[in-house]
Amino acid sequence: YARILEIAIANGDPVLIESVPETIDPLLEPLLQKAVFKAGSINMIRLGDSTVEYNKDFKLYLTTKLPNPHYSPEVCVQVTLLNFMVTPDGLQDQMLGILVAREEPEVEKKRVNLVIESAQSKAQLKEIEDKILHLLKASTGNILDDEELISTLANSKITSVKIEERVKEQEKTGALVQQTRESYVPVAVRSSAMFFVIADLCKVEPTYQYSLEWFVDIYLLAIKTAEKPERNLPKRLQALQLRFIELAFQKVCDSLFEKHKL
Repeated sequence: YARILEIAIANGDPVLIESVPETIDPLLEPLLQKAVFKAGSINMIRLGDSTVEYNKDFKLYLTTKLPNPHYSPEVCVQVTLLNFMVTPDGLQDQMLGILVAREEPEVEKKRVNLVIESAQSKAQLKEIEDKILHLLKASTGNILDDEELISTLANSKITSVKIEERVKEQEKTGALVQQTRESYVPVAVRSSAMFFVIADLCKVEPTYQYSLEWFVDIYLLAIKTAEKPERNLPKRLQALQLRFIELAFQKVCDSLFEKHKL
């Protein structure tokens, strides 16, 4: 791929190298070190045995499929590391959102609306503050004689009071929504933990790779097929956990090599 790199460096094109191992190819070291030097008025860089004109628009992206890679300190200081791996807290919140949306759709709808309304209220307050500051800055002479400013201040006070009342209502509704969501947290916690247990199977056999999409499909199937006791939330939660573990166990067992089965 050296020739492709040379052309991209000269033209200022971005390059993406996928499935990078923990040991970086020495060919890339000058790029990671940004070992650019001047040859007259032209920026140059050494790439293997070649010297290539370096375009400042060139970008290099490296990705890895390793679940928990350990790169040397030298590499870490030369690159910007971005971890796109899902976190336990993030996955737990995602699982909770999926579950509440299926079990309590009205509650989840209220939560989403609250987020939107809260953002709108903050934006409205910010807009009022910015307008007042602009008028104060633009005002000349006695501000008490500025009718537009006085009118804006009066209207902003009324609007601010209305927004504050709306925020208080949002807080009350938010507390009720959160209380309902809290009931489903144990299922989300267990499900999130299961994902990371299953993901660690790649340490036993590298070919055991399970995507988040596959995991969510099992989760949705468990919600759909678990027993639904009439008006008995504790039993429903227990049924959800048991059904999810059962489905996950079946699906994982189906994917195992015979040598790894009990």
